[in-house]
Amino acid sequence: MESSAAMAAAEEEEERGLATSLTARYSDWVLEELDELAGSFLLTDPAMPGHPIVYASRGLLSLTGYPRRDVLGRNARLFQGAATDRAAVAGVREAVRAQRAHQVAILNYRRDGSPHWVLLHVAPVFHAADGRVLHFLAVQVPIAAATERRAACRGPAVFPACREEARVEEELPCASHAGEVFVDTDKRGLDAEEPRVASSCDKEKALSTANSIFSALNRYSKLTGLVVCGKRCSSVGIPALSSSLNLSLGRIKQSFVLTDRHLPDMPIVYASDAFLSLTGYSREEILGCNCRFLSGPGTSVEVLEEINRNICSEQACTVHLLNYRKDGSAFRDLLQVSPIRNASGKVAFHVWVHLDESAKCDFNGLTPEIWQLGAVGAVRVAVRSLSASGSLLRPSQ
Repeated sequence: MESSAAMAAAEEEEERGLATSLTARYSDWVLEELDELAGSFLLTDPAMPGHPIVYASRGLLSLTGYPRRDVLGRNARLFQGAATDRAAVAGVREAVRAQRAHQVAILNYRRDGSPHWVLLHVAPVFHAADGRVLHFLAVQVPIAAATERRAACRGPAVFPACREEARVEEELPCASHAGEVFVDTDKRGLDAEEPRVASSCDKEKALSTANSIFSALNRYSKLTGLVVCGKRCSSVGIPALSSSLNLSLGRIKQSFVLTDRHLPDMPIVYASDAFLSLTGYSREEILGCNCRFLSGPGTSVEVLEEINRNICSEQACTVHLLNYRKDGSAFRDLLQVSPIRNASGKVAFHVWVHLDESAKCDFNGLTPEIWQLGAVGAVRVAVRSLSASGSLLRPSQ
């Protein structure tokens, strides 16, 4: 009897600790709010040993067949099995370590051992004050078999996007636990279905669900004096460009930003005055942000993936994208993304040249694309000439 009582007390203590991970940061009412949200999702705490699940939605419990008591406190590897793709798991683990959002189709397992394909959307939740990652959000969207797909996909409900940028440091104090997520040691379900590909509808649904959750967390975090969001923004830890490079870049009239792919989450390290005028943000608000902060409802996931592929292959690309200003207004963005190499031929930055397609501009007789390439060329000249003399960053760096 005493042993059973002790075990029950220990379980209650553990449940309180898991609940505190949320209530201490977002208020006591956040659990009720999350319970009302549609979708299959969970929240994990990378600061706790084992990176445990601290919240599981009703939709997740229904999808997987697990009761909440069997999910809370467990690592998210609970849903994996023998046929879960190791490469997909490694991609998620790397995204967690890099503290960035990630989407992947993955084979998971229900409580009864049956396999099912889901689109997994993982995203960090940042603390505005000191930049710590408070939680990771994982949304699961079931992927239907090709024979089950409807001819037409109804668009998902549009939820308000979270647009309050969080400030973040370059280091994650709890990184030792963050890497523990999505590492499978279980051996279940030797038989698996054929791989499935997530549709654009699935991807939009995952993003919309994530946005609604971030909005709820942001709203309730303000009650405790904290501000959280999924945007990673901070100039803390971002290398300062030299005054010579800033002066050279300042002469370029086009709307553009420079990003550094060698830093976590590829943050913005320079923004032109024209870009600030186009988007309505101040320079302090966007330095340290990933360029995804311009995205919102209707932003094409496929186009974002195309940009990412070209960045990884160090190729230039020109795309048409729906982006958003600070005031929430949308604009059609003609975007040119190009690698910028230093004097040794290595990629030092990427330049993102933005152009509002609806704006009436004088391009001096040039096409919009050539006008953008002019900015790319000017940035290349500035970076290459100054990198040869070691003058890209401030001397202290």
